[in-house]
Amino acid sequence: MAKEIENKQETYRLQGLSCTNCAAKFEKNIRDISSVSDVQLNFGASKITVFGDATVEQLEKAGAFDGIKVYREQETNRKKTPLWQSKHVQQTFISFLFLLAGYVAFFSFGEESYWTIGLFALSIIIGGVSLFKEGLKNLVSIHFDMKTLMTIAVIGAALIGEWSEGAVVVFLFAISEALEQYSMDKARQSIRSLMDIAPKKAVVRRNGLEIELAREEMQIGDILLVKPGQKLAMDGEVVKGTSTINQSTITGESIPVSKKVGDEVYAGTLNEEGSLEVKITKRVEDTTIAKIIHLVEEAQAERAPSQAFVDKFAKYYTPAILVIAGMVATFPPLFFSGDWSEWIYRGLAVLVVGCPCALVISTPVAIVTAIGNAAKQGVLIKGGIHLEEAGRLKAIAFDKTGTLTKGQPEVTDIVLLDSSEVEVIKIAMAIEKYSQHPLASAILLKGEQLGIDQKELEAADFQSITGKGAKATVDGVEYLIGSPALFDEVPSEVLEKVTSLQEEAKTVLLLGTHQNVLAIIAVADQVRDTSKAVIKELSSIGIQETIMLTGDNSATGKAIGEKVGVTNVKAELLPQDKVTAVKALREKYGSIAMVGDGVNDAPALATSTVGIAMGGAGTDTALETADIALMADDLTKLPYTIGLSRKTLTIIKQNISFALLLKVAALLLIIPGWLTLWMAIFADMGATLLVVFNSMRLIGYRTKNK
Repeated sequence: MAKEIENKQETYRLQGLSCTNCAAKFEKNIRDISSVSDVQLNFGASKITVFGDATVEQLEKAGAFDGIKVYREQETNRKKTPLWQSKHVQQTFISFLFLLAGYVAFFSFGEESYWTIGLFALSIIIGGVSLFKEGLKNLVSIHFDMKTLMTIAVIGAALIGEWSEGAVVVFLFAISEALEQYSMDKARQSIRSLMDIAPKKAVVRRNGLEIELAREEMQIGDILLVKPGQKLAMDGEVVKGTSTINQSTITGESIPVSKKVGDEVYAGTLNEEGSLEVKITKRVEDTTIAKIIHLVEEAQAERAPSQAFVDKFAKYYTPAILVIAGMVATFPPLFFSGDWSEWIYRGLAVLVVGCPCALVISTPVAIVTAIGNAAKQGVLIKGGIHLEEAGRLKAIAFDKTGTLTKGQPEVTDIVLLDSSEVEVIKIAMAIEKYSQHPLASAILLKGEQLGIDQKELEAADFQSITGKGAKATVDGVEYLIGSPALFDEVPSEVLEKVTSLQEEAKTVLLLGTHQNVLAIIAVADQVRDTSKAVIKELSSIGIQETIMLTGDNSATGKAIGEKVGVTNVKAELLPQDKVTAVKALREKYGSIAMVGDGVNDAPALATSTVGIAMGGAGTDTALETADIALMADDLTKLPYTIGLSRKTLTIIKQNISFALLLKVAALLLIIPGWLTLWMAIFADMGATLLVVFNSMRLIGYRTKNK
């Protein structure tokens, strides 16, 4: 029984989690619950996973110091409490009224009047009750965070008679926390909006009956009835009807996609025209949108390198501030006959201005905002580390088929040497229907266009020859189909024709026997319309080398490379050769991305600094293996992703610089005695808000750079 409780796992969503220090304290309090074995807190997504046994009441008690509310992950009908209705904000407002009354008494009765001191004291107590409760507890346990620093500063101000300063500090600190909470909620909103895009209920047909069910009650095999203008509640396959579906919520594509019987559709997408019947193929937790949300939330929990640096720095920064404040308060009076009251006041100002809030939040708020908004544009970035690495890229390697090209090869030329066209295609079809090579589909498609049935000829003893082609026996004769390298002897006039076709960016297959060549079949994979513009844009934003990696022949690779404008082409590569090429580029540039389909290119994707998969929607392999997935089959999202990453890196650097420079500037004001306590808290609050609002600029990145 004890083992079952230890293995129990429950995920909860949190409301009111706005501060990284508070998050760490909350996590520690939950770990102290005897029935809890482990805790994983995700600050970016505002959720927590508890291993063991704990009630919601126990968890809320652990977060009571900061008013954290806890909800089960499945609770979808909960209402968000408006900021102005929160107990913290209401206490702050009452504290402000007493602060104003205190200043009225100050000007009416003087600074030392009991009315003045009493009103300021009430303002301090009402506005800072939760602050002092936590700060004093931390002080006793020798745990120093921003609340500890604030508590010492306010109590110190009261002890030396600076009641008005103490009240202003409490009020401004409360305002700062409320604004920080509001800003973090805003940053997380992009994920919350993703969670709400799929309808919670829909009509399904089960056992001949049409019933309205919640998503959680739907089963695989149920028929989802979707009218025009409705959103799909689940992933599935169209079994009846045709329509156009707006998939922008999943893939970021603005143009609706036509869907017919047999096509895959996704939960959260909008049915625009016709009525559809969709057979549900996935459970609610396995839908594409559910996977995206899960992966994005996990990505937000990943610590970026810059965040790890800041967290380590802040660990030593806070104790250092305490030591500096103590020295400022004691050294001048002890060794230079300074006034104790004046220098204690200055030491308190150091404590206030030294709060690490802005510094600690400088990276996570930018990462959360960037990853969340990238997801809304159809780009899934699976961690802060990948976001940062994408911003440092100097070279990008591309797979050719399906990435720079459409991935749908077609037969363009048939040069007959010793047979009829229909006979050649029949033999080729008989062999290629057993092949998994992309070019095989072009042969089969050509046969369909000529009205040839695949069953007219049957091949035996099929054998695939890696990197060259295939061979099989048809009507008692062994035929070969593939590159010229597959044949022992090829006439010079045939080789001339092969070279001529290859120079036109066509892949050439020879069909024949061991004795002679029957036909030359040229196949071409059409270049994407956007490829050339994307390569040009990548070059303009500082990508030094774009290299195309292909298993195709050198002439075809070179022709397509010139057409799209890449700086380098490596052709005739086997999968292991692509890995070697990526390693060489990584050694040369330090940071390189590989763009592929996430299936055939998995080894090369894994070897690169950043693996980028094309067309990740509905492709589990792409979602799992790539560091970044472009959910639509849209290459134009690549420059956007790199631009967003670089913008994020710039903003993180700006945030850290803002936070540290404002602190240094405020600390320098202490030397001539110009820094008051309220100015110190204002500088701290200003730095925090500056960092947050600077990060929020990432929300509008796409609009500005479209």
